[in-house]
Amino acid sequence: MREGEIAPAGYRAARRVLAALAEIWVELLPSETVRATAERLLAVHSLRAADAFQLGAALAWCGGRPADHGIVTLDSRLREAASLEGFDVLPDGE
Repeated sequence: MREGEIAPAGYRAARRVLAALAEIWVELLPSETVRATAERLLAVHSLRAADAFQLGAALAWCGGRPADHGIVTLDSRLREAASLEGFDVLPDGE
């Protein structure tokens, strides 16, 4: 909204959706395991640090077994890395 890409009504609707999702999502805090995984991911994939932490947290969440688990992102680098790590990347066809 700050950059004029979304109208105030759209912003309020997006905030309502985010609040509803916040009731059901799982949030993982940084840990030594997530940090170490993020460092490995940075060494092998073309990721930004924050994306490496996100993917590292996803790997921690699934116990290091990403098969049959999905991750949602529109970022091309994170999509590629997540796919190479074994996640189903959503949305399809990006």
